[in-house]
Amino acid sequence: MAAQPTIQPPSPAFFVLEGRAPFEFAASLAALPFLRRAPLGDGHPVLVLPGWLASDRSTRPLRWFLRDRGYHAHGWKLGRNLGPRAEVVAGLRQRLAALRARHGRTISVIGWSLGGIYARELARRFPGDVRQVITLASPFRDPRASRVSRLGRPDLDGVPEGRLHELYRQLPTPLSVPSTSIYSRSDGVVAWQSCLEEDGPLRENVEVRSSHCGMGHHPFVLLVVADRLAQAEGTWRPFTPRGWSLWPFAT
Repeated sequence: MAAQPTIQPPSPAFFVLEGRAPFEFAASLAALPFLRRAPLGDGHPVLVLPGWLASDRSTRPLRWFLRDRGYHAHGWKLGRNLGPRAEVVAGLRQRLAALRARHGRTISVIGWSLGGIYARELARRFPGDVRQVITLASPFRDPRASRVSRLGRPDLDGVPEGRLHELYRQLPTPLSVPSTSIYSRSDGVVAWQSCLEEDGPLRENVEVRSSHCGMGHHPFVLLVVADRLAQAEGTWRPFTPRGWSLWPFAT
């Protein structure tokens, strides 16, 4: 499946609405008693990758939540995400290998925005080490459909145009491991259409009502992530809202 360069970035009105992210964080704090009803996990390792220009600091709330649910949640430890530079690509491979050796178990990888594209490519390259992939507002169908795409292009300026087209064609190709794409139609940074998986037995799209910048700590996103991670390995099923996950932030 080829990328869709005709996908347009979100409207400026949605970009303005990104200012709600702090309120979404406040909502997650208020919802802590409810969030503790999310299922506990089996203790397997989870690697969490930040979005563009962000660092492990941005994913702390998500990792704190995952540790509370019983997982070994890890940051990427590669500093600020400035794009897919050679040292980042090599660092991600080394981080995945180190966690695999340390825990002796396959790893769930969660990526926020650009971090989700990294997560998918890690799983594509090392499917035997990745248990599942969860992306948060990640525009893997077409990264160019973004309000910040021009700012994110410098790292690709030296890449031949033919190679760029090849990369863009590869990004949306379905993975061989279970994958969940969490997206929001009111995302003000990336076009929600660029975050959609193809239909298939091991992949799904879950819609939430969230800003792009608040996706990593939005209460309903946390509930969906907990539900996905709690599945026993090899028994993956699509997400179905039920019981604890039926609450006002759900779509």
